[in-house]
Amino acid sequence: MKILVTGATGFVGRALVPFLVSQPNVEVTILVREVYSHVDLRPFPPPLQAIRQQLNVVYADLRNFQLTSRAVAVANPTHVIHLAAAGVTDPFLGLDTALRHNLTGTLNLIRACFEKRQGIQQLIVARTPGERSSMNVYAASKAAAWNFCEMYGRTHHWPIHGAMIYQAYGPGQSPRNLIPAAIAAALAGQDFPMTRGTQQRDWLYIEDLVKGLWAMLNAELAPAETVELGSGAATSVAQVVQQVYEIVGGVGRPLLGALPTRPGEETSQIANAQQTQQQINWQATTPLKTGLAQTIQTDYG
Repeated sequence: MKILVTGATGFVGRALVPFLVSQPNVEVTILVREVYSHVDLRPFPPPLQAIRQQLNVVYADLRNFQLTSRAVAVANPTHVIHLAAAGVTDPFLGLDTALRHNLTGTLNLIRACFEKRQGIQQLIVARTPGERSSMNVYAASKAAAWNFCEMYGRTHHWPIHGAMIYQAYGPGQSPRNLIPAAIAAALAGQDFPMTRGTQQRDWLYIEDLVKGLWAMLNAELAPAETVELGSGAATSVAQVVQQVYEIVGGVGRPLLGALPTRPGEETSQIANAQQTQQQINWQATTPLKTGLAQTIQTDYG
């Protein structure tokens, strides 16, 4: 199995790539933008730098079709996992930026893979549950990209599959995300101003997510079929932050309602875990409290 991963330097990629490298009979290539070509000037993130000698690397900006096509040809993969995206931590990013990265970038990768479709057994594209309502620029651009994925999958009976990733969290996540920000405030003994936090979310520990993506590889899925990677359980944003403060202890506390609710926030996002179990024989196993404690211990212990 020769796997090409885009977005390898992001939160999910940093956990997925080392896992893939550890599997027998798997060769891993990561596609990164040209800015990483001078490794001495800008080294890879530590999880990837530690396994640098076990990785193949191709360089391309997905917004450029010729560079993307060349990189895919050099990698010559049997499987592709497309994680690269703009706006994961900034859903209200500029429209042009979102379209260039998430729509054009995905289309360029699809076209490059389709040129080599006889050798590529599967293309997995990361999705977001926000695509269903498309209430922000990030989600809308991802939804537009998936429409083209469906077109290629269904009209050409091509094994392109969606991995709909719910609220992933865990060690190494950007401090701009909710859980790392809450942990930092709690450890500093500070209060944490936030919205009322009534939104119900399906929180998925990063190690479970990685195993879910692994289970999708070579699974018997229909062209353009999507697998929902989540726990199937709902916990409100407020409850998650409160759990962080309970684990850490100290004098700070969440200040619920101190900030206005952001526009484009869905009230509930929960994976259909039963359907996922039937599709790929996988389910999340890490309880939320355990995952939060492991995150705090790993990043701050």
